[in-house]
Amino acid sequence: MPDMVRLLKNGVYLIQGTKVLPTVGAGVQLGAGIQDVLRGHQVEAEELGLNPASLDPSSARKSTISYRILSAHNAASDSPTDVPNERETLKIRFDALASHDITYVGIVQTARASGLKEFPLPYVLTNCHNSLCAVGGTINEDDHVFGLSAAQKYGGIYVPAHEAVIHQYMREMMARCGAMILGSDSHTRYGALGTMAIGEGGPELVKQLLEKTYDIPYPEIIAVYLTGQPRPGVGPQDVALALIAAVFKNGFVKNKILEFVGPGIANLSLDYRNGIDTMTTETTCLSSIWLTDEKVKEYFQVHGRPEGYARLGPGEIAYYDGMVLIDLAEVEPMIALPFHPSNAYPISELNRNAREILAAVEEEGLKQLDNPAIRFSLTDHLVGGRLRVDQAVVAGCAGGTFENLVQVADIVDRHSIGSTAFSFSVYPASQPVYLQLVENGAAAKMMRAGVTVKTAFCGPCFGAGDVPANGSLSVRHTTRNFPNREGSKPGEGQIASVALMDARSIAATAINGGRLTSAAELAWPASAEPEPYEFDREIYAHRVYQGFRSPQPEQALRLGPNIADWPRMSALPENLLLQVAAVLHDPVTTTDELIPSGETSSYRSNPLKLAEFTLSRKDPGYVERAKQIQALELERRQFIAKRVPSRLTPTEEVTGARTVKKIADEGSATGEIAMGPVREGLAGSVVTGKLAAKDVAAEKAAAGSGGGEKAAAGQVPTAAEEAETPSEAGISGETGISKEAEISGETGISREAGISESWREVCSKVLKNHPGSFADLTALLESTGIGTTIYAVKPGDGSAREQAASCQKVLGGWANIANEYATKRYRSNLINWGMLPFTVESIVGLSLKLADFIFIPDIRARVSRGEEVIPAELITPAGVKPIELWLKDLTNDERKIILAGCLINYYAGE
Repeated sequence: MPDMVRLLKNGVYLIQGTKVLPTVGAGVQLGAGIQDVLRGHQVEAEELGLNPASLDPSSARKSTISYRILSAHNAASDSPTDVPNERETLKIRFDALASHDITYVGIVQTARASGLKEFPLPYVLTNCHNSLCAVGGTINEDDHVFGLSAAQKYGGIYVPAHEAVIHQYMREMMARCGAMILGSDSHTRYGALGTMAIGEGGPELVKQLLEKTYDIPYPEIIAVYLTGQPRPGVGPQDVALALIAAVFKNGFVKNKILEFVGPGIANLSLDYRNGIDTMTTETTCLSSIWLTDEKVKEYFQVHGRPEGYARLGPGEIAYYDGMVLIDLAEVEPMIALPFHPSNAYPISELNRNAREILAAVEEEGLKQLDNPAIRFSLTDHLVGGRLRVDQAVVAGCAGGTFENLVQVADIVDRHSIGSTAFSFSVYPASQPVYLQLVENGAAAKMMRAGVTVKTAFCGPCFGAGDVPANGSLSVRHTTRNFPNREGSKPGEGQIASVALMDARSIAATAINGGRLTSAAELAWPASAEPEPYEFDREIYAHRVYQGFRSPQPEQALRLGPNIADWPRMSALPENLLLQVAAVLHDPVTTTDELIPSGETSSYRSNPLKLAEFTLSRKDPGYVERAKQIQALELERRQFIAKRVPSRLTPTEEVTGARTVKKIADEGSATGEIAMGPVREGLAGSVVTGKLAAKDVAAEKAAAGSGGGEKAAAGQVPTAAEEAETPSEAGISGETGISKEAEISGETGISREAGISESWREVCSKVLKNHPGSFADLTALLESTGIGTTIYAVKPGDGSAREQAASCQKVLGGWANIANEYATKRYRSNLINWGMLPFTVESIVGLSLKLADFIFIPDIRARVSRGEEVIPAELITPAGVKPIELWLKDLTNDERKIILAGCLINYYAGE
């Protein structure tokens, strides 16, 4: 692949915003490619009269745009000019929040259980994910009316379905230069408008609603230095895919801020910049920011918010921790093949070597799918040596912008997409964009060519709309192309796939009968004036509810039958005994694999029902294994409640709502903490509760998770299977400790106790290894929580969805063990749901297997003391082996959240 993007991995000074001064080590020469890009932009310190020895990175870092914005929002800083060091924890307060309809229900429920009275800052609730209301009867619209009632009650901003996708509304109405916005969607990126925006899991938004802070170590800042001008036919997605391909696998920008600078920015429109910016999420960076100029000023004027503009740019001498160099003139039209945006190739290269490249992608894809029942093929789509696709979509925050769709209209004008199975749909990102396309004739051009023009909707990006036929390949200008993210159900033998492209090349492909075609192959005018855009504010004025600073406390929340409170979760016990419930050896595990999107996301308002789909497409047996271990934990609690009732702290009932007592660091090791209010019929007491078997089967069949689950085929569990479901009555049989168990014998273990052979062996090994710690089994059970852990190489790439972690916790999960975490946001989600984000030095050396046990003595005390190296014991049929688990870089508040058992417990206990 041509070297379109080059990396400077050492520190870099940017002088006067345009001159690059690398800090390469002694004797290190810049490569020829980098020198070519920097020709005319690189200087030596002596040329500027600077003494290299006098340049101070700490001082020069203050001149970055990123530093100034972070400092202005840092509640921990005594002065906005303080120079942070690498160990400083920033405590950020944001200017606004944003959520959509598959995240805001859980966030509001968590916040109200933690004491929410009013939204203290602008909180935008959009309805762009389950907009079709096509799954589960009334449950999608139930979420929407809940959102409106929450906006009315607490003083929020409510954007009805089909009006705008979340990020387009935030660009048009909320972003402003120098601001910071936090969203519960990973593609929360408004950097091109001078707003530093971050996508996180719901609990981080809850903290802001409770007027707490977003705590992060001071991030490294990477300059993205743009030069040149894009060639005709090259769009923002092409630049973005080239960037992602260059930095994702090597982790160069992971959890860092990308600061876009350089003279090339002036050659890009705002829609173009926004298109690149929203895709920076796929690099795993923390956030992004761009310098602002007259084009940004014009954008705010057009949108009726001139006060939102301010000139942002680096200072005289700014220091960056590295640099990404992109000559825009070198970027070609790109395609990201399944199953990741980083799997990108120039379209010209793919067309030259189609069979070879597609065969290699097929082989890797089959490994990733790891399902012998699935036949995944790309070479089947070769016709006459060129890839032929079955479907095309341009949608969402990345694709559905005004300029993208005007370009599509111009390309397809006076052409036909044909009457074959190939289809082409476009989704303008907002009603104002749609209206302008209608008024300037672009919509008519597309419709005459056979393109279907739809309303603002994020569905094609996460599997809730335009699901392709089995075996089909769809090309899309959207954000992701993870496995099954287009909506196929592998548990039912289905497979489809998505390749990401820019809208221009998608349109070129469409008029060529679906044969993969680069937009660079088209004839382009020598120069073309951009289509003028007019923004009509009346659309939002007529439909959007503006309730900020006008809460109505008397307004009741409208709760549909699928909207459930979070179940109760217990504080971290003194010790943990964890069984390995899933082992994932993929290089990266996505949040889509941890908890599917698409139809399944309709159940996010009901934690218990959603948990049934955890890992369903990756490891269909996980849920049942987790439930069996959770049944043992329930039996343990019931046994201890009978034997040592003082060890379990009862919850309090106050005026119908459940509250908690303040949890001290040395508080009850096994005390249960309530989340509430818990509604009648909703599992009332413990973390899983008991769902009626027929209801679970029906809901699974409706959502179609597949993955080998019986319910997907409409089968109702037998009475024996029902008996294995945790309930207040307890679990008996071989999977658990019988309620009537009598503990006796030298070790306190009796064969009549109802404990399975494997559990007798595990308990015996723990007691034998700790002769001075536990007198007998009762003493062990009294202080040791039982749960599960997931073992993965690099989990958490992808979306911000907190449910990737909360579903594990609902099923009794206490930890993840990983070599590293793909994103900061997934690790934060684990912590906020009271789970331990362990890492290990080598995932290979540990070699965990399904059903292995890990005993972690004194875990509560060690977390409380801030220890980072946690001794543990791996218990296998072969014996007991000491291991080390790492628990690094936890803040004081994060440790307290884990000790409390989850974020709700922590804040409700304050």
